[in-house]
Amino acid sequence: MEKAVFAFQIDGTPVECKVFGHGHINYTLRVKTDTGAEYVLQQINKYVFKDPVRLMENVGSVTAYLRERVSDPRAALHFLPTKDGKFYHMDEQGQFWRMYDFVGGFCLDTPESDEDFYQSALAFGRFQEMLSQFPAETLYETIPEFHNTTYRYGTFRHTLAADPWGRAEGVKADIDFILAREEEGGTLQRMRESGELPLRVTHNDTKLNNVLLDKKTRKSLCVLDLDTVMPGLSLYDFGDSIRFGAATAEEDERDTSKMGLDLHLFEIYTKGYMEACPSLTQREIDMMPMGAKILTLELAMRFLTDYIDGDRYFRVNYPEHNLVRARAQMKLVADMECKWDEMHRIVDKVAKEVRH
Repeated sequence: MEKAVFAFQIDGTPVECKVFGHGHINYTLRVKTDTGAEYVLQQINKYVFKDPVRLMENVGSVTAYLRERVSDPRAALHFLPTKDGKFYHMDEQGQFWRMYDFVGGFCLDTPESDEDFYQSALAFGRFQEMLSQFPAETLYETIPEFHNTTYRYGTFRHTLAADPWGRAEGVKADIDFILAREEEGGTLQRMRESGELPLRVTHNDTKLNNVLLDKKTRKSLCVLDLDTVMPGLSLYDFGDSIRFGAATAEEDERDTSKMGLDLHLFEIYTKGYMEACPSLTQREIDMMPMGAKILTLELAMRFLTDYIDGDRYFRVNYPEHNLVRARAQMKLVADMECKWDEMHRIVDKVAKEVRH
């Protein structure tokens, strides 16, 4: 760790190094030097991210591009180069490290007000807008086929056919729900392949706790955790934000009667996202409700796939955890279908307000 610190072009000599944050994937430390400079040092989890070099090529090129387009240095992460000019250091054990400037601020796991949710929409919308001219196709696909719902359906059908734990028989209604929406589920992928929706740089982990807020103003400063930045559609980020942030219950709520779409929160996020990203095409705007529905459907399918496959991907706390998660997401899909016309009305209303 000490060698990793000194591999980077830091200001001063380190005087303090402490474990920082509560992330579950990368090992993170906060470093202070005798000049008062503060940095975040991270060991990249090679078991999760198989190609740290290409991952850091993504992160390095995107953050360098962003920093050329912001007036406030806190509005984009600044990764330090090593003494040989790379954005990562590989130690003698083959572990990969990176370092970036510590930015004072705070993050929230859940919004404490409508304004907090609105600020997250502004943050992710700005991220999209600032990168709208970045050549997304040059980025490494950190998780191949991540939001290719057509591919996910293929995996689902393969798992159903194998049924290694004999669980499919007991979840026929759930399987039918997923399969009944297969044609619609492939909509975004078909539009991506045809070029009807533009390829963009997407964040792919648009939770509120990946938005850094200013301690004094509570305004959003920048987005964090860029490990899953890769080519995609704006609707991936928008849709997942709605799925996670505008739901009326937790992702693994057992009582599905509590799960639904909060239209008020849907409108708040839609407004912030559109305001911050004026480069959105009319087709992208028209498909916002579909983005929310398909991203929710996709995750429901992934949870159900993992349940049938013996819980090999998602960590579970009890035997039916993935099934509970799947059913909560399916209930959210069903509620979106009930509120479909209202979702479109809200998108149209917001678009008229923002664009005129």
